[in-house]
Amino acid sequence: MTKEEESYYSAGRSINGATESQMFGKPCFKVNGKAFVSFFQNEMVFKLPAPYHGEALKLQDARLFDPSGKSRPMKEWVQIPGKYSEQWPEFAFAAFEYVKNSK
Repeated sequence: MTKEEESYYSAGRSINGATESQMFGKPCFKVNGKAFVSFFQNEMVFKLPAPYHGEALKLQDARLFDPSGKSRPMKEWVQIPGKYSEQWPEFAFAAFEYVKNSK
């Protein structure tokens, strides 16, 4: 397991109420049956509300999540490189709260 994978699992498993699952064939964590984070290309992906969404996109090399690679990004989802893994838990919790409280 890579350092990034360990950081991903640590961030997701630290959230009470999160369950491990799959999204697009990749590992993810869900709340109420809805994904809030995923692990893709050795990076962590988060479904984020403002202001976290904007803060995440300000990080160097962070980008909107485009799992198809066909310039069709998922606008609420931000992919954050492993060099920011120390910030992943904060973003994961923000994503969890966002999705948990979504209708």
